[in-house]
Amino acid sequence: MNIYTYKNERLHIENISIEKISKAIKTPFYCYSQTAIQQAYHSYSNNLQELDVMICYAVKANTNQSVIRVVADLGAGADVVSEGELRRALQAGIPANKIVYSGVAKTESELMFALKKDIFQFNVESENELDLLNKLAVNCNKKAAIAFRINPDVDADTHEKISTGKSENKFGIPIENAREIYQKAAKLLGIKIQGIDVHIGSQITKLAPFKKAFERIKLLVSELNNDGINIPVIDVGGGLGVNYQQKNTIDYKIEDYCQMLVETFSDINCKILLEPGRSLVANSGLLVSKVVYKKQSKERVFLIIDAAMNDLLRPSMYNAYHDILSIKEKNEQTTYDVVGPVCETGDTFARNRTMTSMNEGELLAIANVGAYGSVMASTYNTRLLIPEVLVKDEQYSIIKARTNYDELINLDRLASWQ
Repeated sequence: MNIYTYKNERLHIENISIEKISKAIKTPFYCYSQTAIQQAYHSYSNNLQELDVMICYAVKANTNQSVIRVVADLGAGADVVSEGELRRALQAGIPANKIVYSGVAKTESELMFALKKDIFQFNVESENELDLLNKLAVNCNKKAAIAFRINPDVDADTHEKISTGKSENKFGIPIENAREIYQKAAKLLGIKIQGIDVHIGSQITKLAPFKKAFERIKLLVSELNNDGINIPVIDVGGGLGVNYQQKNTIDYKIEDYCQMLVETFSDINCKILLEPGRSLVANSGLLVSKVVYKKQSKERVFLIIDAAMNDLLRPSMYNAYHDILSIKEKNEQTTYDVVGPVCETGDTFARNRTMTSMNEGELLAIANVGAYGSVMASTYNTRLLIPEVLVKDEQYSIIKARTNYDELINLDRLASWQ
């Protein structure tokens, strides 16, 4: 189904109008479609039945408990990158034996917490981490199941800030060092070699970089087997792109990616782990905001809205494009700069954007913000964290309430001498 549609000249998410929700919840707020998340998940699960697969939702994309519960109810595991995300996944109902712990700087306390929970796998990023994990595991009489994250030196052709698979990036073990470090790990008493992991970036728009990286990993698995090191699990990471514009900017669908996985890995006897995040939740979300002022300058018309860069950082941080939709369906169009109230020129959602003409007090929705929206929010300018809403058909529920000023300000404490 098309998750965002106009019915009776009003924008709906699933079968409820944004206008109706906004009468009960003050703007700005996030609004997610449960159906969109479920459909995206099934695009993976239905097309990978030829493989032994575990789909682990990349929690960093959207950490709300209700969102995690949606995928947990579908049978998903979780990919986490901090103790906090691990705690969230467990609390949302994902069992520890379906949780993979990634991340380049796992601390001693985080590793201990995960060891005690008996998670499925640690994706180890460095020799230093391996040594620490081994020491902790031995001290508590456990064996940590690991996969090394291998950096295959493949250019994902994505934004430089979300590229992770080139030799210049901070992530993983260089592929040329992989056999040596696996041989070291095989001798450690607290380590159980379980798999191999690769993740080359995010918002990848073409299949070719995936294919190149996976072929390199497949060859490495064969080489490790020849060294006497069995690899029963291959973690292929995530990184699939989504269309942030109405025009098509991704040259494949999830189904195409799944077919490529089947073609690549069907001839080896390995469990395949996937870590989709953005591709599961991005298209589910809208950021609903109100036009506070329409300001005419010498050269431009500004729509100043009540959402800001602290609510949605992607446009400021990545120059990311998001479609902006009027809640009212109209034919007239105008070119605007859409900006927020934060005291930064970078607090801009769109420049020279031709879109539906709007007036002060009218509502708009910034589209495809289910991933890396609320999770990157801050309280900059002492702005309150905004509500999140989950929609299912004609129902909606507040799944995160707006903070209040007392809660926010009282996080501070005066110094003992003040």
